[in-house]
Amino acid sequence: MAKSLQEQLLGAGLVDNKKAKAIKQEKRKKNKQVGRSGLAEEDAQKKARLERERLEKAERDRALNEKKKAELREREIQAQIRQLVNVNTLRVDGETGYQFADGAKIQKIYVDDQTVDALAKGRLALVRKGDSYAVVARPVAEKIAERDAAFVVVLNDGSGEKVDEDDPYKDYQIPDDLMW
Repeated sequence: MAKSLQEQLLGAGLVDNKKAKAIKQEKRKKNKQVGRSGLAEEDAQKKARLERERLEKAERDRALNEKKKAELREREIQAQIRQLVNVNTLRVDGETGYQFADGAKIQKIYVDDQTVDALAKGRLALVRKGDSYAVVARPVAEKIAERDAAFVVVLNDGSGEKVDEDDPYKDYQIPDDLMW
């Protein structure tokens, strides 16, 4: 059977038992340190990877929360607009057709003559109400426009009443109820 180097040195008398134990302990310490440093290096890599994953997850969660908050704010604004329109809609049934542009299309609603005049002068406004339109007072339309201007379809400024002094046709007034 092969003897270890330590046993051979002891047998030859070159090393005593005390020195052999010290060498053995030294060797064990080195092996532990090498194992630990290898583990420490792996642990450091593992910790760094886990930290990166944690930060990435936190960033994804933050972005998702911002998106949810934005959607919630949008739903709140839509609800406020619906409530403003439902509460402040004026009942204006009539026989006079009022035509207006909604995007690229010309739409028509039937209202009375006083409403046509008020719409032309900007005292009343037309806003979207689902698939139809509603007539509301100017202050209500301005509140709706603050929240989402796309809901306000017609809101005249009423400045058509001011006449330019240099206008050669200033003496010829165009009636507000002129229908094309």
